[in-house]
Amino acid sequence: MTLMAAVDASVKVAGLQDLTIHRSVSSIPFAGRYRLIDFALSNLVNADVNSVGIFASQPFGSLIDHIGVGKSWDLDRRKEGLFFLPTTHQNGGIATVGSFRDFEENLQFFEKSRQTHVVVTSSFVAGQLDYKEMLASHLASGNDITEAIGASGSLKSYILSRRLILELIHSYREKRILSVEDLVNLKKAPYTYGVYEYKGYFAIIDSIQQYFKESLGLLDENNRRLLFLPQAPIYTKVKDEPPTRYLDGSDVSNSMMANGSTIMGNVKNSIISRAVTIGRNANLDSCIIMQKCTIEENCELAYVVADKDVYIEKGVKLTGTADRPIVLRKGERVTKEDAQ
Repeated sequence: MTLMAAVDASVKVAGLQDLTIHRSVSSIPFAGRYRLIDFALSNLVNADVNSVGIFASQPFGSLIDHIGVGKSWDLDRRKEGLFFLPTTHQNGGIATVGSFRDFEENLQFFEKSRQTHVVVTSSFVAGQLDYKEMLASHLASGNDITEAIGASGSLKSYILSRRLILELIHSYREKRILSVEDLVNLKKAPYTYGVYEYKGYFAIIDSIQQYFKESLGLLDENNRRLLFLPQAPIYTKVKDEPPTRYLDGSDVSNSMMANGSTIMGNVKNSIISRAVTIGRNANLDSCIIMQKCTIEENCELAYVVADKDVYIEKGVKLTGTADRPIVLRKGERVTKEDAQ
């Protein structure tokens, strides 16, 4: 094994505040049954990277609840495996990936490793990055740092030697750099920089609009086939829940449905997470409904993102747009008076 990984789950993304009041960006639900960090972790274990540090800042309770000891990714090991490495940032980390300050606080993670190279990656990109291929490209190039890029820019993933990252952790103040991403953007001497061109499907989640667009984009079967590859599975926390129940009178079309829900109304062009209840004669069009939400009967919802545990009273009508979806925060209760 030659690769270890530092997953930066402390990065603050300014455009996602409504979904990150009670959780980090990394644990935002995506595609019904997944969290964003599932894609980073799955890409790593699919490349046989078995030493993974997750650098997290508050609030990280939701993230801990989701990843646990890493069992769902086969990272619950006596040697190496998953390391949860909290940082001292009280209000979230900086806005660039791979903070040297956070790495410095957990220096032993890098010092004790036996691996020769490090993947530094974010947790807000959903894709199928092949780190074996990226490492081969990095080694062949002879560059000091390799950045993964896609058609629209950086994928916020970098490979460099463990020797170099230790050198940078000890010298970042003197060099006046904040993070690996900052270093790559500034192209500081004397290092050499290269790119690895990723040509597969990916989604960068850095705003509500992007979250909404990329989520509903997965209703296109072609996109799902590109993101969920049978030879490179995306793993997530395993929950024992019954299949979703579709009662008489319900109608569901062009939607992704997770387990454990009860559907009595009409759903189209939407993504429904686990354990959601949708009442009779409720109509949902182009909505993202996260787990344990309750939507009572006769509701009319279009272009709505409902975070976990939202309750919507019967008869409520909410209409957003594709560019400006209505976002209901975690645990919010919506009455007809609120919606007027």
